[in-house]
Amino acid sequence: MRAIYEKEAFFMSSHAKGSSLQTATRAHRRRLARWRPARAALLSLLAAMFACLALSPGTALAFDHPFIGQFSTISSVGSTVPANGDVNPYGIVNVRKSVGSLVAGDILISNFNNAENLQGTGTTIVQMTPTGSLALFAQINPATLPGACPGGVGLTTALAILPHGYVVVGSLPTTNGGAATAQAGCLIVLDKTGNVVETISGPPINGPWDMTSVNEGSNATLFVTNVLNGTVASGETPTDGGTVVRIRLHIGGKHRPPAVTAMDVIANGFPERTDPAALVVGPTGVALGDEGTLYVADTQGNRIAAVPDARDRQTPLEGGGISVATGGYLNNPLGLTLAPNGDILTVNANDGNIVETTPVGAEFQPVDTGAGGGGLFGLAVAPNRQGVYFVDDANNTLGLLH
Repeated sequence: MRAIYEKEAFFMSSHAKGSSLQTATRAHRRRLARWRPARAALLSLLAAMFACLALSPGTALAFDHPFIGQFSTISSVGSTVPANGDVNPYGIVNVRKSVGSLVAGDILISNFNNAENLQGTGTTIVQMTPTGSLALFAQINPATLPGACPGGVGLTTALAILPHGYVVVGSLPTTNGGAATAQAGCLIVLDKTGNVVETISGPPINGPWDMTSVNEGSNATLFVTNVLNGTVASGETPTDGGTVVRIRLHIGGKHRPPAVTAMDVIANGFPERTDPAALVVGPTGVALGDEGTLYVADTQGNRIAAVPDARDRQTPLEGGGISVATGGYLNNPLGLTLAPNGDILTVNANDGNIVETTPVGAEFQPVDTGAGGGGLFGLAVAPNRQGVYFVDDANNTLGLLH
């Protein structure tokens, strides 16, 4: 009943492609007004026009300018392949502050496959400059991990930088690249020079697939999607076991690894399954918007979902969150981030497009990166809003839309 109430409070009806766009609740309008008054006014006008003209919610109006609409050039920044031959770049995060081996303006990238192209066996994080120079930040040896990580090391899209230069990366390992051997893995914490200092494992961490972080002084909060809750047993038949886990951390100082102070499931019921090509399909990219709404790329459901009050909620939101957008230009969204204007940016698994969606579900014309189906995964807005970085799995490079 709580989940039904929250869905009604967040949006008054579904935002599926082809249905008329309904207005948000009064409470949601007040939140938007506090968030960004000018944008709130524009969205209210859009809602009224949609209601009057019965326009499709999947199409944004021409005068609501998309962030990605100002960019038209696709460039390859450089190869993401380190000396050990790891391939299949997944996670990406901007380095915002120079500390240790981390250089402000560079980009950290995690590799999911080893040199033999076996999924769930990649062990490296590389650091790339904006001009394409590549350096190894870390090569993680599963035999020397300081804590538990069931199955070993296979670095996923889950990648974040915390205060004092601590780096957190997800591991969803396999023994031979096949989904049948996938294990729960863990989150691996490294220091500013790329040395592993601890692991975070055990329920509810089970196949950490992607992640976002929020840093507040000496504290940080991680939001992690998990894709192995019953997935291996169910195989290619979807099961609604996907979760979002919130992890609260306290960072005591430069020489004290982050300490977990709380770990809770805040949303569940996301569809997930194994896949012979992609290993696993389930909830992937996450980003925290204003007023604490967490947006989730539901890859199997081909939609963007919302989890309200993600920072503070005490009970899990069931049913895979609240649908913001379904179908339309979305084509199995994977990586997800927020644009500076508050819109949601996702990359499609099936066609290589970047899609921009407003918080009320309207979509803009997508941008074709040229990566093709199966080529995209993680993405990040470039510093100073100068474009969008994306990893290209098809040729193991970092790309830039600018």
